[in-house]
Amino acid sequence: MSHDHDENSSNDSENGVLTPSGSVDVSGVGIVDGSTAHVDIAVSTPGDRDDFDDDDVVLDDAQAPVAAEPTVDVAAKRDLDSHERIRPHAAEVALQSRRLGDFEADRESSDLLTPDRLLDPAHVVRPEPEGTWPHIVYTLSGRRINLGDSKRARDRKDLDRRIAGPLTGGARFVPVLSRKGGVGKTTVTTLLGMALADARDDRVIAVDANPDRGTLADRIGRPSGQTVRDLVRARADVRGFNDISRIVARDETRLDVLASETDPHVSEAFSDADYLQVAEIAAHFYSIVLTDTGTGIVHSVMEATLDRADELVIVAGLSVDEARLAAETLTWLETNGFADQVRRAVVVLNTARPGAPLVRAGELETHFGSRVRAVVRVPYDPHIASGSTISFLGLQPETRQAARELAATVVEGLRVPAAV
Repeated sequence: MSHDHDENSSNDSENGVLTPSGSVDVSGVGIVDGSTAHVDIAVSTPGDRDDFDDDDVVLDDAQAPVAAEPTVDVAAKRDLDSHERIRPHAAEVALQSRRLGDFEADRESSDLLTPDRLLDPAHVVRPEPEGTWPHIVYTLSGRRINLGDSKRARDRKDLDRRIAGPLTGGARFVPVLSRKGGVGKTTVTTLLGMALADARDDRVIAVDANPDRGTLADRIGRPSGQTVRDLVRARADVRGFNDISRIVARDETRLDVLASETDPHVSEAFSDADYLQVAEIAAHFYSIVLTDTGTGIVHSVMEATLDRADELVIVAGLSVDEARLAAETLTWLETNGFADQVRRAVVVLNTARPGAPLVRAGELETHFGSRVRAVVRVPYDPHIASGSTISFLGLQPETRQAARELAATVVEGLRVPAAV
């Protein structure tokens, strides 16, 4: 046995195998030129655990207690060093797996660089003020003194914001009703549409659904020559807004108008089914759809209009019979399943004749105010009374202001969800 052991030791020495120490474990194999070289690597023993950290994986020669200086094959040692350099330490792996924010707790994101934070208020250029006196001071001071907008300008901008209030969901339908002709139903539809289109960024259309040849398109002065009947015929070919824009007429405020049929022998053919088809197309391309209805409240088109209505606008004239017809219209709606729409409706008292009204307007406002959400009064305007094209900028300031107040009131009603 001793002879065999000496012989094996001699062979190990010749093959590059080092004699292990009794106090260390050995491991490690390297491939060198097709031969095997066994290299002794000293690791901790149970008695030496206190001298090393748990995270240490590879120990250098200075840390390893060896009994004798080993003689290591140079090629095998170079191969082992390369293996150690490639293998990452455990600490490095943990570093790469952690988020950057864990190491930079005070790091700010780019969204914190807001103008309010960065810009010096002393150097921020305020908009040029609106109003006679503020503008004079601003100009004479060399643009150094800015008093801000006048009260009138602030009120106008506030009204613009009310009219331009965002509407969620699909298109909103607002029919304009009147059981008596000549009270200004088409005029109110035109004024409301112009005020909405002038202040809003989305699309507004007014549809003339009067079965007795309406005159809505005549009020904007830019007829397209096509009518609701043409849209009904072409509904299957409508693919985009360009197909709609060649049929509708558009005025200076960007209000689109869909004219009624001009031939009285054909106009009656426009039915509730036709209106529903037009309404479905309009709902794809417009946010607000106004409907100028006829005077026949029991007409089939009126029934289809009311079924799609999100808010009602009832027009009343300033006379006894006109006021009574408007009040009776509310009663008919209340008794035919539209009581909720009446409570959210808007009544427009339209002054169609010059001079002092024959009735007390305040009493009418009190009566209708007890039945509907809001009452708006539109003053007499000779520009409207002429019966020709209506220019929104050509209206008297009081009339334009009333139209804008009506538009703001309608939008506010549309923004409030209907009671279920």
